[in-house]
Amino acid sequence: MYGLSRYLIIITFITIVVVFSATPAQSARLKDVAFFEGVRSNQLLGYGLIVGLDGTGDKKGAVYTNQSVANMLNKLGMKIKPEDLSLKNTAAVVVTAELPPFSKKGSRLDVLVSSIGDAKSLQGGTLLVTPLKGPDGQVYAVAQGPVSMGGFVAGIGGTSVSKNHQTVAKVPGGAFVEKEVLFTLEGRRELFLTLRHPDFTTARRAAGKINSSFGGQMAIARDSGSVSIIVPAEYRDNIVVFISKVERLVVVEDTVSRVVVNERTGTVVIGKNVMISTVAVSHGDITVQIKADIEVSQPGAFSEGDTVVAVSEDIEVFEKPASLVLLEQTVTLGEVVTALNEVGVTPRDLVAILQALKSAGAMQAELLII
Repeated sequence: MYGLSRYLIIITFITIVVVFSATPAQSARLKDVAFFEGVRSNQLLGYGLIVGLDGTGDKKGAVYTNQSVANMLNKLGMKIKPEDLSLKNTAAVVVTAELPPFSKKGSRLDVLVSSIGDAKSLQGGTLLVTPLKGPDGQVYAVAQGPVSMGGFVAGIGGTSVSKNHQTVAKVPGGAFVEKEVLFTLEGRRELFLTLRHPDFTTARRAAGKINSSFGGQMAIARDSGSVSIIVPAEYRDNIVVFISKVERLVVVEDTVSRVVVNERTGTVVIGKNVMISTVAVSHGDITVQIKADIEVSQPGAFSEGDTVVAVSEDIEVFEKPASLVLLEQTVTLGEVVTALNEVGVTPRDLVAILQALKSAGAMQAELLII
C-alpha cells in the first residue's frame, strides 16, 4: 500500500475600507526647497594613477596602465617603453570631485577614485598628480594624496576576507582648486529662484511670502519651477544680505500626493496628503486540502481473484474567520496604520491592496512602484 497527497491553496482575498483626510504640509525655509539660479556645484573629472599597492594593482594585460606609467616616466626624463613594464602595484583610476559654488583658489576638495581596470584593491595606495577638468575641458582642480577606504582585505585566494568595497576610495581634501568658476552676483538687478521640486502652488506661495516680507510686488512666479525677484534698490549694493533674508523666509511646501511601493522588499511609504475613498474591507483565508489514498488489493497465490485498485479521497476545507472592519473618517495616518494592523494586513498584502485601490479609482494619489 502506498499513499499520495495533494494540496491546493486558494489565494487570500483582501479588501479594505479606509477613509482619511489630508493633513497640512510642513513649513520649510526657502533655502531648503529652492536655490538661486547660477549658485550651483559643478562636476569635475580626471584620469589618474594610484601607486604603492601591495600586488593588488592592474595586471600586465592592462595596456592603458602601462602606457600611462611609461608616459609619466618619459616626462620625468626616463626613456621607457610600455611593453617593458610589468606592473602589479599600480592601478588606473577615474577621479571625480564636486566643485562648490564660489570656491576660491587654494580651497580643498574631497575626491573619489574608482578603479577602471582589474585591480583587486586600492588599499594603501597613493594618487599621483591628477588634473580635474570641467565639462568645458578646462582644469579647475588638481588632486594628489593617499587614498582612504576604511576597509581591509586579508588572506589569499578563496580564504581571503574583505571589508567594504576595495576598488573605490576617497582622498579627503586631496584636491586644490586652481581655477574659479566665473559667476558674480555684483550688479545684478534680478534674481531667479529655482524650486528643487517644481510645483505651481509652492511657487505662488514663495512669491507671495517674498512680497509680503519686503513690502512690494518684486517677486513673480514665472512657472512651476521658478520665481523671478527684482532686487530692491536698498539692497543692490549689498545683494548678499538680500539673498540671506530671502533664504530664511518660511513657506509651506505643497507636494503631489504619492504612495511609494517597493514590491521586492514589501516596503510601502504613504504621504500625508493621500486620500482614499470609502471602500469595504474584508480579510480572510480559505484553504482547500485534497488527500487521495490509493489501496491495492492483491489476491492470494493460485487463486482466481483479480487485483483491485481502490481510490479513496478525503477533502477538507479550512476557513479562517474573515475580518470586516469599518473605519470612521480618520485624520492622521497613524490611525489608518493601526486599523490595518488590526485587520492583519502584512506589508506585501498592502502592496496588492494599494494597486487594487488605484485601479478602482478609490485612491487619490500617485502610485509609484520602484
